Amino acid sequence: QISFPSPKKKMPAFEEQLDRARTADGFLAALDQSGGSTPKALRQYGISDDDYVEGETSMYDVIHAMRTRMITSTAFTGDRILGAILFENTMDREIEGKSTSQYLWEEKKVIPFLKIDKGLAPEENGVQVMKPMPTLNELLKKANDNGIFGTKMRSVIKSANADGIQALVDQQFEVGKKIIAAGMVPILEPEVDITSPEKAEIEIILKEKILASLEKLGEKEEVMLKLSLPSVENHYKEFVDHPKVVRLVALSGGYPRDEANEILSKQDGMIASFSRALSQDLSFALSDDEYNKIYNESIESIYRASKKN
Repeated sequence: QISFPSPKKKMPAFEEQLDRARTADGFLAALDQSGGSTPKALRQYGISDDDYVEGETSMYDVIHAMRTRMITSTAFTGDRILGAILFENTMDREIEGKSTSQYLWEEKKVIPFLKIDKGLAPEENGVQVMKPMPTLNELLKKANDNGIFGTKMRSVIKSANADGIQALVDQQFEVGKKIIAAGMVPILEPEVDITSPEKAEIEIILKEKILASLEKLGEKEEVMLKLSLPSVENHYKEFVDHPKVVRLVALSGGYPRDEANEILSKQDGMIASFSRALSQDLSFALSDDEYNKIYNESIESIYRASKKN
C-alpha cells in the first residue's frame, strides 16, 4: 500500500498553483505525446523517421530536445502559459540541470501536469475507454516526488451510445478520485471525435453524464475537465462556475489552430489545452529568432482565444 502526502505537505507551491489553475488567464500547453503519437509529432516538426529508432531511447532523446526547445523558449512563460502537460519520459528527464517539472514551475511559473493513461482500449459501445493502469499507484508516487500538480487521462467517444458514454465517464471519475486521494488534481478528458456525424448528440449525453458524476463527488473532491470544442456555442458553460470544477479546458481535436481559436473564443470561460495547434508551425530547421517569433505568435493567438471575456 502506497501512502500519499496531503496536498499541503506535498509541496508549498500546491496552494499557489491551485489558485492560478482556478483563476489566472492563460492556457495549457499539451506536450504529452507518448510513444505511439511521437513519430507524427516529430514529422510535423521536420524530423524524419530515419533520424531515430521508434520506441527506443533515440526517439525519446529527439522528442525531449524538441520539448526542451519549446519550454526554454523566451516565448514560453507563465504570463500566458498556465500549465504544461508532460508524459512520463519527459517528467523523468531534466532541463538545464533541473527536473522538467521543477524547471517549469521554478523558472517559468508554469504548472506541471502529467499524462497518466496507457492508451485506448478497442472500441466498444461506440467508445474507447482507457486501457488498464496496473502501475498507477507507483506512477502517482513518482509524480508526487517530482512536484507534479495534476494529471491528465484521455478516452474517446465516437457515437451517441448512452451506455458506452456512461461507462467511459464512470471510468474517468473512478480513476480521477484516485488522483485526488493521491493529493493531485485530475484533468478528465472524455474526448468527442470531431469527425463523428453524431458529435452534437454525443455532447448532449456527455454533459448530462458529467453533471451527474460531479454531483457525486465528495466535499473536497474537485476535477478539471478537458473537452472537445462543442458544436453548440457555450454548451459546457455550466462547468465553468461549477463548484466541483477547478477549470474547463478545450482540446483542439484536430482542428487547425485558426479554426480552433475561432471556436474557442466563442466559449465563455473555456481555455485551451492545445497540442498540435500549438506547435503546428514550428520546425527543427528554424533559427532561434525565427522559431521564437513564430512560437510567440502561436502562443499569443491561443492566449487571446482563451482570455476571459
